[in-house]
Amino acid sequence: MSEQNSGLKRSLKARHLNMIALGGSIGTGIFLAMGDTIHQAGPGGALAAYGLIGIMVYFLITSLGEMATYMPISGSFSTYADKFIDPALGFSLGWNYWYNWAITIAAEMVAGSLIMKYWFPHVPGIFWSMLFLVIIVGLNVLSSKAYGESEFWFAGIKVVTVIVFLVIGVLMILGIMGGKSIGFHNYFIAGGPFNGGFKSLFAIFLIAGFSFQGTELIGVAAGESENPEKTIPKAIHSIFWRILIFYLGTIIVIGAIIPFTTAGVKTSPFTMVFERAGIAGAASIMNAIILTSVLSAGNSGMYASSRMLYSMAKEGMAPKLFSKTNNRGVPINALILTTIIASLCFLTGFYAESTVYVWLVAASGLAGFIAWVGIAICHYRFRKAFIYQNKDLNSLKYKAILYPFGPILALIMCVVIILGQGYSCITPNGIDWQGLIASYIGIPLFFALYIGYKIKHHTKVIPLDEVDLSFTEATQDNSEEMETNLNLKESSNI
Repeated sequence: MSEQNSGLKRSLKARHLNMIALGGSIGTGIFLAMGDTIHQAGPGGALAAYGLIGIMVYFLITSLGEMATYMPISGSFSTYADKFIDPALGFSLGWNYWYNWAITIAAEMVAGSLIMKYWFPHVPGIFWSMLFLVIIVGLNVLSSKAYGESEFWFAGIKVVTVIVFLVIGVLMILGIMGGKSIGFHNYFIAGGPFNGGFKSLFAIFLIAGFSFQGTELIGVAAGESENPEKTIPKAIHSIFWRILIFYLGTIIVIGAIIPFTTAGVKTSPFTMVFERAGIAGAASIMNAIILTSVLSAGNSGMYASSRMLYSMAKEGMAPKLFSKTNNRGVPINALILTTIIASLCFLTGFYAESTVYVWLVAASGLAGFIAWVGIAICHYRFRKAFIYQNKDLNSLKYKAILYPFGPILALIMCVVIILGQGYSCITPNGIDWQGLIASYIGIPLFFALYIGYKIKHHTKVIPLDEVDLSFTEATQDNSEEMETNLNLKESSNI
């Protein structure tokens, strides 16, 4: 079958954008890793961590929304860094984000195999992981519209599930369901609700950040949105509060019903709550729903990474073969490479599934924080250049609130969290070198990309008066049309 480089197609509607961001954010972080989070820091520590991360993400997502509404392109913050700051930064951010989601796909594969042990404890986990990868790749071979539609229903299942969980949890806490009133006694056992003090609180920031990663998918999906000026602001305002309420509400319910001393990563706390409510059949149903959420998060990861790789290839920052799309607008070569890398990441350690899962969460979470640092810097620089070039701020279709406080605060929080991640690995008994490496491995990778590109291409920080703010949707459409016509001409010559 011959490939046609027809470019990406703008076929994602507002409801697709809403659910794509929700689907990428509500996954194993809430359904599986939440138990380990509460176990480490207690319900109070988990609430504090997720609340602070939520504030930071709010400023980041509004910053991204301002840029994505003005310049809707699949390269998102990688392209913004290339245009507003330094091509070397755009290069390193793009590859960092691609790596982030490739690792996330591997993490979802591990999570899926852990969930399947609930029904099939003796079947090797690698069997299920490979099956799930085939499903994820199959969904992404479809068009962007088909992907958006499948993700809409995937995410819809998650949203309904969390709502039902919260309702049942509240009824159990009040004693209306499951016997006597549980109340919040479990918050204060074994030195809770802040178990381990500040050290434990700091240690789970990576997991909290990993859970919220996916909200920035709005920026990536903007390149295939039908009407980004209207759909992006609407999606930003709706998804953030839903995600924050879902996560904090879930922590409150789990912390009350399940003693944090017994929570962990091997069994979903959702399943444990339903079992304690006396709904044995619902526990299996819940596990099936969690499984669909794993597929959903992996689906979003494959979409994000393939689109980022496609965009970098279009800009000359990745081999040109990854800019090829088929007649359905799917960057098939970028999809294939992402699949190979995700598989290799998983296969490095599937024999110790729980350990590998936690390690992958750490590595992927740090790469996500680096991407968020990039978003904050890009927005600050974008607004500075916009004003310096005497452009009217009222012409922006969407403006982030509390500028410059928002991006600066988000930047500072991200940097503090990144630098402090290894703190928990240093104890009076020695240093956990494996944990320390997992915490910081993203930093040397990022700087190697940045410095390598800078040395090779001799790039410099772009002066404010030379920052390219001329992008319009028409410009992108014309460039894609020219490339399509060129390819058709080449095909006819052949």
